[in-house]
Amino acid sequence: MFVNHARLPVISVFCSLNLRRHTPHKWIFRKYASRPIPPMDARLKPGDKVVMAMSGGVDSSVSLQLLSEQDLSLSAVFMRNWSQESSDRLRGCEWEKDWEDVQRVCRHVGVSVRMVDLSKEYWTQVFEPAISEWAGGLTPNPDISCNREIKFGALMSRALVDPTAYLATGHYAQVDKTADGRHRLLRSVDSNKDQTYFLSSLHEQQVARSIFPIGHLTKTKVKELARQFDLPTAGKKESMGICFVENHNQNRNSFSQFLSEYIDPNPGPILTESGVQVGTHPGLWRYSIGQRYRFEGCKQDERWYVASKNVSDNSLRVVLGQEHPALMSNTFQTHRWSWIWQDHPPPSIDSPEGLICQIKIRSSNRKSAFPASIRRSLNDPGVCDVTFLNEHSDCLTPGQVCVAWIDDWCLGGGIVLEKQWEWNSTS
Repeated sequence: MFVNHARLPVISVFCSLNLRRHTPHKWIFRKYASRPIPPMDARLKPGDKVVMAMSGGVDSSVSLQLLSEQDLSLSAVFMRNWSQESSDRLRGCEWEKDWEDVQRVCRHVGVSVRMVDLSKEYWTQVFEPAISEWAGGLTPNPDISCNREIKFGALMSRALVDPTAYLATGHYAQVDKTADGRHRLLRSVDSNKDQTYFLSSLHEQQVARSIFPIGHLTKTKVKELARQFDLPTAGKKESMGICFVENHNQNRNSFSQFLSEYIDPNPGPILTESGVQVGTHPGLWRYSIGQRYRFEGCKQDERWYVASKNVSDNSLRVVLGQEHPALMSNTFQTHRWSWIWQDHPPPSIDSPEGLICQIKIRSSNRKSAFPASIRRSLNDPGVCDVTFLNEHSDCLTPGQVCVAWIDDWCLGGGIVLEKQWEWNSTS
């Protein structure tokens, strides 16, 4: 690893705030009572304590408004993930603006809100591990670890003092309770906005204490309700993912430049399949599997792609053609599976045919999950072999998360391992 810890900013501690309680404005929803909305969550009963986790966006704002129309003991909380120094360096993580929006929405709805400072926890449990994984040539998903460790971990523990209370968020997901008392994480009604992929590493105990007020609605309906409720955030631009990733995602060079502030350069050779060196890379973390690569001397009609990042010799391998077998696979291995029902993983993963389910690997892929078989390895019980069905193949990146569903039921996820491929030695 080549993580420059000297560049990591110091996390400041935010002082507590004095917050005042407001009287709920019930008339806001009654004004639009003629527009029927399906039931939110059958588990909620009159008087239940619910803490709404506010982000400053439209989804959490509408969620708060819908909850305020229920006979609940309702309050709100805002989770601060960045210190002032971090925010200044990560231009775009405008937590102060979000906090102002949250307070405006809560005043509008009539619900008290407080801020919880989790910047230290976020830095040590999400950001630093992600930086280490990037430095090691992997492609992590910080959104997934943030939900597990911070929002439904540290925040849930801090905000839910009462063991019977619920934490509500603006995620597009649903929860149901089976006849034998087990809790299942289900896809949202809106398949295009479903966020169970990002919630796949939660444990059942976390799912059981979670409420998703808009999981039964489409994004179009949520935006419509925001306008109808005249919420202060109704016209706010949608946020996509964690801010330090979001603001650099659209520009690969910009994101690489951002990472270079925390990871020291580590040059190494760029090799073809036959072992010929065609260049030198500044660091493996600057490249992704499947990324197009151009080098001096390549023919105009040739298309080269990154196929492997070898940490042991710090080499980058490129192959000719996007359909090269070193890139595309219909079978691959995963490890560190986090099943939502930790005490009861799907028993069929030990059967000859494996667990027949749908899987998704890249969260940005809007297509439906692909049918696959997941089978626990006979050689290593910590590893699962995954096979796409229906002759599908895909370009896989080590460190990405593979998530499994049976119909709408999200079972959990595992980490994609590096593909084993026999490369020719350097020539």
